[in-house]
Amino acid sequence: MEKEPQPPWSVDRRGFMKASVGMAVAPLFAGASPLFDPASSFQNSTPMPQPENSQSIIGSYGSWAASLRPNPPALSLRATPKKKLSTWKKEALAKVKELVASPPIPQIPTVTVGKKYTYDGLDIEELSWQLPYGRPTKALLLKPAGSTQRLPGILALHDHSGEKYYGYAKVTRTSAEQDPHMRTHQAGYYEGTAWANEVAKRGYVVLVPDAFLFGSRRVHYEDVDGISWGMPKVEAKTDADITTPEEVAAYNAWSSAHEHVMSKSLFCAGTTWPGVVLAEDQMALTILSQRPDVDASRLGCAGLSGGGLRTVYLAGLDERIKCAVSVGFMSTWNDFLLHKAYTHTWMLYTPLLPNYLEFPEILGLRAPLPVMVQSNNHDRLYTLPEMQKADAILQEVYRLAGTPDAYQGRFYDGDHKFDRAMQADAFGWFDRWLGGGK
Repeated sequence: MEKEPQPPWSVDRRGFMKASVGMAVAPLFAGASPLFDPASSFQNSTPMPQPENSQSIIGSYGSWAASLRPNPPALSLRATPKKKLSTWKKEALAKVKELVASPPIPQIPTVTVGKKYTYDGLDIEELSWQLPYGRPTKALLLKPAGSTQRLPGILALHDHSGEKYYGYAKVTRTSAEQDPHMRTHQAGYYEGTAWANEVAKRGYVVLVPDAFLFGSRRVHYEDVDGISWGMPKVEAKTDADITTPEEVAAYNAWSSAHEHVMSKSLFCAGTTWPGVVLAEDQMALTILSQRPDVDASRLGCAGLSGGGLRTVYLAGLDERIKCAVSVGFMSTWNDFLLHKAYTHTWMLYTPLLPNYLEFPEILGLRAPLPVMVQSNNHDRLYTLPEMQKADAILQEVYRLAGTPDAYQGRFYDGDHKFDRAMQADAFGWFDRWLGGGK
């Protein structure tokens, strides 16, 4: 396959990949769950098939590491296809929730409305709420201007893209005077659209919160000032120093390199990065669902890349999501293990989970509720054969659930993106299952 020319907007993504080299998944055998007996499971399971290309990102250890997990994993519906769907979901959900270990958020925070205005045919609210830890979460809410009826709600989950300085601004637009960097970002990943705005125009209330460690939730330089050596040191920089595009890029590089520090620290706290992100996304979903202008029985979520990853965990583990679209984040554990771990954020990895479910089966836990997965054939963050395997696994899960039509896996030409054609398909999927659209 001929290598595609590199667009100018991909520079930051490549910089992030470079900064992330070595950020592989945490060792799986740091401790075993009392409910999982590796010896018995491996003896009674088929070894993982080996890829035709034996080269791996961990050298000669790749084939050995790939052989350690049972195939199918211990709690896969494919391992026990005759098991009642409700029984499987109860067992598998319990194990995933145990391993993800989301920290509790004991009460729903008070939501503050900062500003209200109308732009681009939308009524927009700038919201914030204070969780028990960290700085206040900022979010944007968008809905058709002048709407007075209860509408279906969508949680729009912004991407990662190696840029933690920004959050909801990546997928929204609130003024003709848009941040130039965000204009470039949207041109590269979203074909020039603010997709959260576009889906709101179709008749949805759309909430776009900053994710844990992004935008308003990011770690500031001054938070770790005083560390004299090693990666976290900031040499007396402060967040107020970030005023130019170069300084934003420097912060994004620092925060990308800081990912392994954060993830290891969260492991030591008895939780995981996916677990914290999930807890905060679930709280945002609660806030959306309790609005008087939202029909809480018709909730959806979607996102590209890191937003697609957030969709996998949120839609897989929270049945309040009645329709989901995961974009640009679907493959197999083997793909991450052997080929692409260095291209991905630590917010992907839940230690020990690969023993129990294949990665796409996290999203498959929502069966029979509908989901669309969109992938790009030339996406450099994955290998195409493993993306295709993930698609086949989800097809099988939904077939076993008795609702094959509730799953759609679609492949598009091009690199990592959520362009207008993909958005049209995604929005049509929401219209079909949530009853939105005009």
